[in-house]
Amino acid sequence: MNNSVGCRIPPGTDTHTMTLAAYGEQRWAAAMHGLETLTMSPYQAGWRLRVVPSIGHVLVRKVTRRVVNRALHCWIADECGLSTVKNSLAVLVRVLEQAVRDGVLDANPARVAGWQQEYQRAQTERGTPRSLALPDAVALEQLATALVQRSSDGYAGWGDIVRFAAWTGTRFSEVSALQAQDIDLSTWTWQVQHFTVSEPEGLHDRPCRGRHHRVVPLRPAARELAAGRLETARHRPQARLFSGPHRNRFTAAALRDATHWDDVVDELGHEYLRRQDLRHTGLTWMADAGLPLPLLCGAAGRPPQDTRRYLPPDGPRVPAQSPGERPVSSAPARHTGGGRTVSLRPPAE
Repeated sequence: MNNSVGCRIPPGTDTHTMTLAAYGEQRWAAAMHGLETLTMSPYQAGWRLRVVPSIGHVLVRKVTRRVVNRALHCWIADECGLSTVKNSLAVLVRVLEQAVRDGVLDANPARVAGWQQEYQRAQTERGTPRSLALPDAVALEQLATALVQRSSDGYAGWGDIVRFAAWTGTRFSEVSALQAQDIDLSTWTWQVQHFTVSEPEGLHDRPCRGRHHRVVPLRPAARELAAGRLETARHRPQARLFSGPHRNRFTAAALRDATHWDDVVDELGHEYLRRQDLRHTGLTWMADAGLPLPLLCGAAGRPPQDTRRYLPPDGPRVPAQSPGERPVSSAPARHTGGGRTVSLRPPAE
């Protein structure tokens, strides 16, 4: 952070073309003027860990109430604590208040009301996460197809990323960091070991820690999505299986902007669906398919008391299947070394 004392904008600075992250860096001292020392630390953490990764790429003059609300929803969906959300919003209010004083904005869009009720609603929904899942594979296919159609370049990879995240119950940041070597072909499981983060120097992969380091079973639809990519990357274990349009890492924010996620989910009648909610879809479908609770806990990275909320009240249901998907096979995939053939697909029924 730039903690210099000067509170005037340097001559020649065009604040109207600055991103929120750049503006906050340059005007940090002025925005935080008069803040108590004890408050500075949580404000800095909120800015660095939540505000900048969520909306730091947005131009200051284009930060609207909708942008702020979506960021708030993401923080709440990520299960940030109440004080964490409060501090993150408070530092955003200060920076945008400085933008108002500088004449960049006419009003402060971060002064939102009612978010505490949204937080309490999310707390309640966590008790019934099944309500956040897509109803079936057809709905998922409609969503993925619509997102690709709305993207400016028609990049089909966005659809596959959404499908894979939903079928595996994982985050987009984890799908971005997935490498060929993370897939165990003998059991068709994914060792979730890394996730992609946005840093000042660009996008980087970081190792998962704690409950986020877990094993996720790949159902047939997910295997189909990974199979061709694994075949291509047979001799490149560190090859990335899913990437953005330029064969590079991607973020949930990049997917959102490229596919007009907010508009698409509204048009399809899934107003409740945030990008992180695809995790609930995958875990709900795994529970409906009869995945044993210990394996479901491993896939979710959650203790049994939390994971049981994904279980259907009347016992396992018919597994959700994508169009043309093979039934789940009990036979393990074959993986042999020494340059011999690798069977990447479930055996034909």
